[in-house]
Amino acid sequence: MRLNLIAFLSLMAASTAATHGQNLSDSTAATPDLVDVIVQFRDQPAQAHHRRMAARGAQLKHSLDVIHAAHYSLPVSKLGEVESDPDVIHVSLDHALHATGTVLPSTPDYGWMTVLGVSSPSAKLPWDGSGIGVAVIDSGIAGNPPDLQSATGKDRVVYQQSLIPNVNDSNDHYGHGTMVAGLIGGNGKNSTGSGYDYTVRGIAPNVNIISLRVLDDNGSATDSTVIAGIQRAIQLKSQYNIRVINLSLGRPVYESYKLDPLCQAVQQAWNAGIVVVVAAGNQGRNNTYGNQGYATIEAPGNSPYAVTVGAMNTLGTPSPYDDKITSYSSKGPTLIDHVVKPDLVAPGNRLVSIEAGGSYLVATYPSNRVAHALYKTGTDTGASSQYFELSGTSMAAPMVSGAAALLIQQDPTLTPDQVKARLILTATKLPQITTTSVDPVTGIQYVSENDIFTVGAGYLNVQAALNSTAKATLPATSPSASFDWLTQTVTMVSPTGAIWGTGAIWGTGAIWGTGAIWGTGAIWGTGAVWGTGAIWGTGAIWGDGAIWGTGAIWGDALTVAINGEN
Repeated sequence: MRLNLIAFLSLMAASTAATHGQNLSDSTAATPDLVDVIVQFRDQPAQAHHRRMAARGAQLKHSLDVIHAAHYSLPVSKLGEVESDPDVIHVSLDHALHATGTVLPSTPDYGWMTVLGVSSPSAKLPWDGSGIGVAVIDSGIAGNPPDLQSATGKDRVVYQQSLIPNVNDSNDHYGHGTMVAGLIGGNGKNSTGSGYDYTVRGIAPNVNIISLRVLDDNGSATDSTVIAGIQRAIQLKSQYNIRVINLSLGRPVYESYKLDPLCQAVQQAWNAGIVVVVAAGNQGRNNTYGNQGYATIEAPGNSPYAVTVGAMNTLGTPSPYDDKITSYSSKGPTLIDHVVKPDLVAPGNRLVSIEAGGSYLVATYPSNRVAHALYKTGTDTGASSQYFELSGTSMAAPMVSGAAALLIQQDPTLTPDQVKARLILTATKLPQITTTSVDPVTGIQYVSENDIFTVGAGYLNVQAALNSTAKATLPATSPSASFDWLTQTVTMVSPTGAIWGTGAIWGTGAIWGTGAIWGTGAIWGTGAVWGTGAIWGTGAIWGDGAIWGTGAIWGDALTVAINGEN
């Protein structure tokens, strides 16, 4: 079923008019004359397609051949004609999206030590990502950070390009991409040696970074720009051995991943042999529709191909045993397709990484510059100009991207499905408990539960993943959740031929121990998916007036302020 974009635009216009007290009798008057759309064709679009679109008043902005599509600016009056074109599969709006990092000034966490399973900041693993390329599709990278150089001073940011229309500058003016790159591949050069007692580094400290700038100076982008970035990463795959893409960005889910052009691009990268790691989103506190933050996974994290990552709070210690899920981490299942997400969780709260000097985030939030005392020996409490602190699933995703690079360095034959399956298999299984978090600014307490839609298959464990020799022989696409109204239970529905079939994940040993997580049984037995607030009950995700109700998924993107996490 195709999305009726004319009706959608009219609904948006009516919603805007209502918000501003305008006359609703003529909502189409508020509809823009031109709209940016992504048109997916049955075949690779050729000049004949573009000429036909031009005859309708369309202006070609991006060729998105990777998904047999193109980005056009099109008169609204021609939408119906385009949607009826027999050569057109689907028409989507070119939605806006944003970085998924946020500002939480407080005591920094030691994420890399937690997931690598080391107790000393000087500890090293036998693998460091050497020779592996990771495409950071983000806000660019600032300058030539020493922490992203090799031991000999060679720049490990081996390629930089801006995909933002009419912008050639690939530098990081927002301050997000530099942080992400540091969490993946920072080597701690500015915090190592005599006079330092803690190294600020990433998971794969000798990996090569391919920086593809898609986020503007304010951390915003559009679907078409991100798709262009993914397309460019695929084109550069052989030249720079790009085996991982990191997407620490997102937006609400508006349509099935089977139609969403952003998700389609993720799938094409996966098919090209690239592991795609995506932030889950920071909407876990969103209770606008009474769903306690469930069903808030952002696109393209709703793609069953992507490795979608939620954020954990390490509570400022290297040990993983006191860690808990952050209240803001978006929860599954995904809207429309009910894909079980996130796939796993990783540290994402108050993480320290490379500062992009002079960027928007640094200038706006100077208190997030970490104190020298964090990593320097002595009593210097002044603010560092080298390292900065951010939180969010944007920070958790690069932890997994770095881990994927290590696995691929260890065994270059691993496919994206095998990497994803091994990360899920070896993730530390979290007990099904309830945790609380308090916003230190507002004093609001949030309650979270370690269910499958909150923590996925568990907590990233890099050592266990590297110690494993398991190789999946089937696809590792994430399963979907299915609710049986008769038995009031939830079960997993796996794609045909996927590894999460009716049996245990690896045949003899179930992924969670005695009960197979993706098998024929319900997620947690016969009880509700989580605690007392049943996700499938009346007024929840499936209830009247909830997620599927008027003004729900079709409304403006929701913004939830995140002030802190204790």
